[in-house]
Amino acid sequence: MRFFELFRRRPSIRACEELADFIDQHSAFLVQKGIYEYSRARAGHYAKVLFSEQGFRDAVEASRWRAYPLGLAMVAELVEGVLRPYAADRHRQLEALSELVLSVFDRYPVPSVLGAQAWREARSELVRRLGLIGMHAPKRAFEICEPWAETYFNLMPIHEKLRRSEFPTIRNYLRVTLCNIHDEFTRRLDAATMAAALREA
Repeated sequence: MRFFELFRRRPSIRACEELADFIDQHSAFLVQKGIYEYSRARAGHYAKVLFSEQGFRDAVEASRWRAYPLGLAMVAELVEGVLRPYAADRHRQLEALSELVLSVFDRYPVPSVLGAQAWREARSELVRRLGLIGMHAPKRAFEICEPWAETYFNLMPIHEKLRRSEFPTIRNYLRVTLCNIHDEFTRRLDAATMAAALREA
């Protein structure tokens, strides 16, 4: 990357494919960063040794794929809350957004660490979670993680006895990161154009 590219304005989000890419990238970032950083912090000086063990690498891989649909649900809810004021038909917009999020999930083949049955169940659960978004008023970014934080915490590839008291740390990580994602999304979003694109979809 060239030096001046660091200061280049990120492209606007105004088309469905651009929105899909944003949701994909930030959902993956949200869940993976937490898993890797928490595991490294918990392992301390032994992190390099721990991450070199195949059994632990497999556990991390399973954790991140199980967590990815949670990330999709959280980022989708954030996106829906920002776009809701621009909806001509709120139900139709949510339906289009849900289909877009599921298309992002479907970009990926079945993870070998989970298997086809678990991946199908993860998709079904994502459908359920997306259906819940329209049942309440939009939440502030830091509130979105509340229903999912414990589920995410329980996916950490660290033994339960070693992480029992650290749930607040993980929840705060999700809160802060969702606020940062919200800030980037609102900076880059062309809301009226994006809402129109979802209507056409």
